[in-house]
Amino acid sequence: PEETVTSSFASFIGAARPEHLSQTVRQRSKRMILDSIGVGLVGSTTRVFDIALRYCRELYSSVAVSSVYGKPGVKLSPTLAAFTNGVATHSMDFDDTWHPATHPSGAVLPALLAASQMLPPNTKPNGLDFLLAFNVGLEVQGRLMHFSTEAHDIPKRFHPPSVVGTLGSAAATAKLLSLSSAQCCHALGIAASLAGAPMANAATQAKPLHVGNATRLGLEAALLAARGMEANPLILDDIPGCSGFSAFYGVYQPKPLLAPGERHEFLLEKQDIAFKRFPAHLGMHWVVDAALSVRNLFINYAGSFSPSLIRTIVLKIPVSKYINRPFPSSEHQARHSFQFNACAALLDGEVGLDSFSESRIQRQELRELLDKVVVEHPEDNVANFDKMYGEVALLLHSGDVLTGKCDTFYGHWRKPLSKESLLKKFRSNASHVLPEEKVEAIIALVDNLENLSDSSQL
Repeated sequence: PEETVTSSFASFIGAARPEHLSQTVRQRSKRMILDSIGVGLVGSTTRVFDIALRYCRELYSSVAVSSVYGKPGVKLSPTLAAFTNGVATHSMDFDDTWHPATHPSGAVLPALLAASQMLPPNTKPNGLDFLLAFNVGLEVQGRLMHFSTEAHDIPKRFHPPSVVGTLGSAAATAKLLSLSSAQCCHALGIAASLAGAPMANAATQAKPLHVGNATRLGLEAALLAARGMEANPLILDDIPGCSGFSAFYGVYQPKPLLAPGERHEFLLEKQDIAFKRFPAHLGMHWVVDAALSVRNLFINYAGSFSPSLIRTIVLKIPVSKYINRPFPSSEHQARHSFQFNACAALLDGEVGLDSFSESRIQRQELRELLDKVVVEHPEDNVANFDKMYGEVALLLHSGDVLTGKCDTFYGHWRKPLSKESLLKKFRSNASHVLPEEKVEAIIALVDNLENLSDSSQL
């Protein structure tokens, strides 16, 4: 039979081999794994994580074999462990971001961690198998995002990891379980029926569920396919009059995925990942860097940061409704507010974990700064993580104007975090729940992942 887009994806999943991963891809993906574990560990300290964990422990009983971030001695069934760890990873919006926009690691890594612990002792995947499966999950997500031009802009309709992440999780798990090509097709088809979450739930406690469900439901899709469940084998193809994966896009132009080898180059080879320096929506990183830049100018001008000298704060940002929030009232709204992050950076000279506490959000001096904010949307500032910029201008009562602008923040794929910065972030995050020796042990395990005989040690 003629090869289809869907079957080409399935064939790719089955044909991928460790030797197809270049040194660049291995190193970049290991950095992603380490960062994702760190944000998952610190995310296990949040209220939304506690809600999800309590839900899983109270409502379900099963064979508990898979570990939970930040909770020594607590184990759940594989799918619920994947769900809970996915929620932890996205609970602070601290996880990595790719372009076109999605959060790739959080949708894949928890499923692989849970599946590794689920498998019998004599069939445990080694570290290289684990790394390969992780990259298969990334590649499937990236290729699906490239099937639509609208995916390149900050999304308006659905949260991307809830869609492409679910299929990425299914593909990664299918690879780890060594499913047949036909079973991989069915896993992708089943995952498509489990995918999707609207953007209206951004900036709420429900948003972390999008990543939790993506990694859990992708794992479930692969397990169902392994047990014989079937789905439409043309799910990724563009079939007129009968939408498959195309249902999620207004314009959908799928292309077959080449077999791994000399003709295929992993997307991670071409483009690095954005790692966040503080726990907020990626768009916030532009305005924070711009705000810190103009704050330094202001201190040189006035000797100290004195809000009373400021008449107006002008933010020049892209049009994106769900992250344009003038007066956020919760931590999740604050993480999705251009205005809040710019003003917090101006007031404190930094944005960090504590910036999103209720007491910091409700500060009178911060509210007074928010009252001075005016938003402008220049035509050349498009809602696209590869093209946007952030600009913060301070209009002073004296008539002077000070301006800071950021085209590429530190941590963006064009300006990647150094190894030292990434390790600093990981150690800071992981130390919230683990002693120093275990933090360092994880760093060593991930760094030596190719040589790990049993990936469930992670």
